[in-house]
Amino acid sequence: MTTAIHHSRRTRVDIPEQTRMHLTTALNASLATALDLKLQAKQAHWNVGGIAGGAEAASDLLAERILQLGGTAYETSKVVAERSILGEYPHRAESAKQHLEARIESFAIFAHHVRVAIAATAELGNATKNLWMLEAHLR
Repeated sequence: MTTAIHHSRRTRVDIPEQTRMHLTTALNASLATALDLKLQAKQAHWNVGGIAGGAEAASDLLAERILQLGGTAYETSKVVAERSILGEYPHRAESAKQHLEARIESFAIFAHHVRVAIAATAELGNATKNLWMLEAHLR
C-alpha cells in the first residue's frame, strides 16, 4: 500500500486542515477503487461488448471533492494498482456470464466501500460545499 500523500492548498472551506487531510486521504482511496472499477468495465466491454459501468461519473465526483477540500487527486495507473481494494480482474473470463459475474462482484465491493466511506467521512464533517468553484478562479 502506498503511503498517504498530503498536498494541501489554501482554501476557505471551514473544515480544519487536519480533518481535510483525513478526508482527502479517504477520498483518494475511493478514487483509486472507482478508477479500477472503470478500467474493469472497459475490460469486460472490449471482450464481450455491452457491459459497461458508471464508474467514470463517480471518479470525477470524488476527484472534484478532493479539490474542494484543498487536496490533490493522486491517481496515476501505478497508484490505482496499489490502492484499489478490488481484486484482479479475471483475465480468463470468456463468456458474457463470466464477465458479468466479475462486474457484479467488483460493484458489490465498491458499493460496500462507498457506504462505509460515506458514514466515516460524514462524521468528519464532509458536507457538500461549492466554495472551491470560486476559489478555482484564483488559480
